[in-house]
Amino acid sequence: MIHVTLPDRSAKPLPFYLAMEEFLAARGDDDYFFMWQVEPTVIIGRNQHILTEVNIPYCLEHGIDVVRRKSGGGCVYADMNNVMLSYVTTSDAVTTTFSLYTGMVARMLRQLGIDAHAGGRNDILIGERKVSGNAFYHRHHRAILHGTMLYDTDISAMLQAITPSDVKLTSKGVESVRSRVINIKEVCDIGLDNFKEKAVSLLCDSVLELTPGDISAINDIAVTYRDRRWLYGNSPKATCSVSRHIDGVGQLDISIVLQADIIRDIDIMGDFFLLGDLDSMLLDHIRNTGYTRNDIRQALDGIDASTVIAGLSTEKLIETIL
Repeated sequence: MIHVTLPDRSAKPLPFYLAMEEFLAARGDDDYFFMWQVEPTVIIGRNQHILTEVNIPYCLEHGIDVVRRKSGGGCVYADMNNVMLSYVTTSDAVTTTFSLYTGMVARMLRQLGIDAHAGGRNDILIGERKVSGNAFYHRHHRAILHGTMLYDTDISAMLQAITPSDVKLTSKGVESVRSRVINIKEVCDIGLDNFKEKAVSLLCDSVLELTPGDISAINDIAVTYRDRRWLYGNSPKATCSVSRHIDGVGQLDISIVLQADIIRDIDIMGDFFLLGDLDSMLLDHIRNTGYTRNDIRQALDGIDASTVIAGLSTEKLIETIL
């Protein structure tokens, strides 16, 4: 199997690596493999509804990117302590391809002294705890498999990012998930860079370094993953709510109707003191704007929320909405 490398080893945004898989799938009939890491990113499956799977406000607040992949399966979280694996081969049999791939990776872990085995359809386990989950799709008559390898991932951040914002996480809930997943670092003292080097040496027997021309072609593909229509799909309208008590203002109960990343409607109720017409002076400016901090701030440019709701600054309103 060929290990594919880049002339520049710095981390790229996640769409680049998904595009790199597509580029390699179109390149030929060889088996390709590469490993990569990204800054915190949520990756949703092809057929998932982003608003029911991702805590969008948390991701916005913490600078976590959100990307939709072309394979099915569930929502996953990646960060710089989570090694991502990509494998491109020729196969039409999903079950067989999964079995061969997960068996190959589990065998590699065992060679590193980690007691791993393939479990279920697409997971790799250490004991009964999940260390790797994988997904599959076809492109250019080729099979693309990719997945996670938990090395030292921040489980708490992962749960906050991929849990809808109206689901409250408790310490008990976090510990419950911790009991079902496991990081490599918990069972092996091998360093991250050393782990990657050894994994490549055990899985691959040759190297292909991509050229600047290849990188340019990959970047062209990566742009398609940033299309908002691809990310949000044909999303139905969904309602989310935010309740917050603000000192000096009172209780704000905000109901937001979202379609894709657009605020189609918004209403605010509570025990605050109203000083002006809530709709015409405030909420009408927010309706049909994007559900991002910059979009809302631009929509409210020049508007002082405290002239409508006593004691409420515009910035505090934006923070509460998000």
